[in-house]
Amino acid sequence: MQNNTLLGIGLMVVTTFMFSTMDGVSRYLAENNNVFTLVTMRYWFVAIIMAISCLLVKDSFKKLLYTKQPFTQFSRGLILSLNNCLVVYTFTLLGLVETHAIIACYPLIVAGLSVPFLGEKFGWRRWTAIFVGFLGVIIILRPTTNVISEGAIYALIGAIMFAVYLILTRYVSRLDTAITSFFWTGIGGSVTMTIISFFIWEDILREDLLWLLIMCLLSASSHYMMVKTLQVAEASVIQPFSYLQLVFGSIIGVTIFSERIDLMIVVGVMIVMGAGLFTAWREYVKKQIS
Repeated sequence: MQNNTLLGIGLMVVTTFMFSTMDGVSRYLAENNNVFTLVTMRYWFVAIIMAISCLLVKDSFKKLLYTKQPFTQFSRGLILSLNNCLVVYTFTLLGLVETHAIIACYPLIVAGLSVPFLGEKFGWRRWTAIFVGFLGVIIILRPTTNVISEGAIYALIGAIMFAVYLILTRYVSRLDTAITSFFWTGIGGSVTMTIISFFIWEDILREDLLWLLIMCLLSASSHYMMVKTLQVAEASVIQPFSYLQLVFGSIIGVTIFSERIDLMIVVGVMIVMGAGLFTAWREYVKKQIS
């Protein structure tokens, strides 16, 4: 059991690094290419991988896709694909550092939404942690006399959308396996982005095609790694390590894109991460007691 936990943590570290690298490539491509086209190509690549898997596993593929909640599963893919478009566009407005700093509050949103939508019960400690965490978000946003930037609003919406996606993921996990949810995420996203591409499409610049391939490979492999991670270790154990994406993303933002990290971002992020880690720890303790 302990070996599985250590393996799961190791896989999670690798997975977050791959996600962060993909974000860096996406930020670079989005500077000169249509965001919707980029995300569509990512999902088409995943669809090809799924089709190849279908040929390899044959009849058992039907069992992988079988679900009693297809609408909810499809909705997950739809929400995540639109969220990907929004977040990649936000990278071009705020950069990797500030976008990830704001989106880092999504575990707190998940915790808050899990009470009305999943029927979970929280004590005063976790509610206090959620409140303190959002104070950290306010510090990052710096809402003084100036109007909050357009990019900051998009990042907050992205955090909310990703939290809703995770709530739906928890909901469907009661009946479906992680691999089934993974395939339905690809289906929902591929169908959604294909429909959008009929109305919004711009060819990718020829000099960026290699980077596009790298982005697609990172997208498919990182999502596959996430599924394997969840098969090895419990989500509550590996969840705190998801904050490493903020660390890796900030390193890429500073070293590759010459972004800056100011004191307000550091203070706000420390508060948000502290609150998120405390919330995850309380959830783990509650499961151990029950």
